[in-house]
Amino acid sequence: MSAAPASEPLVSFQGVQKSYDGSHLVVRDLNLDIHPGEFLSLLGPSGSGKTTCLMMLAGFESPTRGDIFLEGRRLNDVPPHHRNLGMVFQNYALFPHMTVERNLDYPLRVRKMPAGQRTERIREALAMVQMQDFAKRYPAQLSGGQQQRIALARALVFQPKIVLMDEPLGALDKQLREHMQLELKALHRQLGITFVYVTHDQSEALTMSNRIAVFDQGVIQQVCAADMLYEAPCNRFVAGFVGDSSQFPGTIRTVEGDQCQIELAGGVSLRGLNIQNLTAGASCVVAMRPERVLPATAADLNAFQATAVDEVYFGDHVRLRCRMDGGDTFFVKMPLAADAGTHAPGTRIALRIDPGYVRVFLP
Repeated sequence: MSAAPASEPLVSFQGVQKSYDGSHLVVRDLNLDIHPGEFLSLLGPSGSGKTTCLMMLAGFESPTRGDIFLEGRRLNDVPPHHRNLGMVFQNYALFPHMTVERNLDYPLRVRKMPAGQRTERIREALAMVQMQDFAKRYPAQLSGGQQQRIALARALVFQPKIVLMDEPLGALDKQLREHMQLELKALHRQLGITFVYVTHDQSEALTMSNRIAVFDQGVIQQVCAADMLYEAPCNRFVAGFVGDSSQFPGTIRTVEGDQCQIELAGGVSLRGLNIQNLTAGASCVVAMRPERVLPATAADLNAFQATAVDEVYFGDHVRLRCRMDGGDTFFVKMPLAADAGTHAPGTRIALRIDPGYVRVFLP
């Protein structure tokens, strides 16, 4: 769940824009507060502006317009090494000619910390990431996962106010990446430091974050707790980018309160949530999660008929691919214990979905 917002944000982006060529805006009118102690993920496809946002906070890029504040202090003209922010890059950026110990010592020397205090800080940082036995090794003698831990320790060693991470797990294989996601989440919980994490992997963001800000074309589309982002996307882009979603074009026939009746191609009629307050007669897009579509009986509300196309085995579940009467295909997620493997292509199937899980958006 989301961390409780503090009375004053730790970081505040206010009307921030960024352009590299003077005409095309990579970030458009960004307004975002980051609260102390939260794990905030900036999620979006390549080119959406999320990394540029992180680089402006780090001080490696400057806003074209607008202001960034840290604890009420304007950061725009503050150099990176005076911001007290830790940074972890995807390629780790460790000094190859320095041992692990000297890599961690470097940011402390830059800050002119006494030798005895530096030794203790290095020991504590290595213990945080369980790498105490690797202090004398060089980066080339470490695996990818071990290098990632050292890069994180280096970002933590000077006790920054915030740790910034730019796709730090992107170079790891799937199994190690998933393991490190859980370790990062546990470390965040243990330390209570604010983490700001950039990723294009929606499952990674959902796994670790208190809140997620979804970027597209330089604009934050939605920012909220991870569970709310998945269950209650605010528009068609978020519904399609975060998790699996089947989407169909349709027309709104009637509106009643926050719900509406939609007619899809082929005459299928469904009731759903009118998220963007569309009016009767308007074109729309209907979004449904595969796990919310269930087998139906004739008496069920919001039921419809579809035709089985084929089944796809995913190990822990089966996805039945179906076709609406209008021709659109969609998936139904079924556990292995269910009636899987029995829907031959061409079989007619009765399905239903609760209107609360049918979300109706602008096309």
